[in-house]
Amino acid sequence: MTAVDAALIAERLGRLRDRIDALGGGEVKIVGVTKTHGADLVRSAMEAGVADIGENYAQETVAKLTELDARPTVHFIGQLQRNKVRKLAGLVDVWQTVDRVELGAEIAKRDPGARVMVQVDISGEDTKGGCPPADTGRVVDAMRDLGLDVIGLMGVAILAEPEAGRPGFRRLRSLVDDLGLSECSMGMSGDLDVAVQEGSTMVRVGTALFGPRKR
Repeated sequence: MTAVDAALIAERLGRLRDRIDALGGGEVKIVGVTKTHGADLVRSAMEAGVADIGENYAQETVAKLTELDARPTVHFIGQLQRNKVRKLAGLVDVWQTVDRVELGAEIAKRDPGARVMVQVDISGEDTKGGCPPADTGRVVDAMRDLGLDVIGLMGVAILAEPEAGRPGFRRLRSLVDDLGLSECSMGMSGDLDVAVQEGSTMVRVGTALFGPRKR
């Protein structure tokens, strides 16, 4: 597989930024999803101007980040088991997939005051995780009671044509507004246009920046 160097990533990042800007998302943050890619790609991404990366797997995240002398802002965006939190504490800057109080309690224990996002189920698909939309306010309050810094909500759209995700994105944005939160993490390479139109403040992009995953 051809290596993805900093120049190519920078070119793709520029095109992606233009695409988002054209949709009215000038302030939208791009999180480069580097799962299955190695530390060298993270270094290239940083050189290209990618300031935030997203990781999905605990063991891979630990192995990769410990190779780096300098690190970007790291978002954990995969489903997370409580027993993995201890390994990730000190490496993760934003925990995006906190969907239950027990998980929040473990993060508060291992990483007091951590920045977190509550993941909300906007797809109805069990494999994606997330708390029920009706429970979101309760979970946010519980995270705050644990001393965590709840910066926003995160959601993963239904696996279908991009337009099918619009109702879920709209609901997530409404919850963000109702709860007075600042961040709304929604949208990936295939559906970010719809997500930005519906008010995303943060998109999680892998393929559009780095090409196909290694596995």
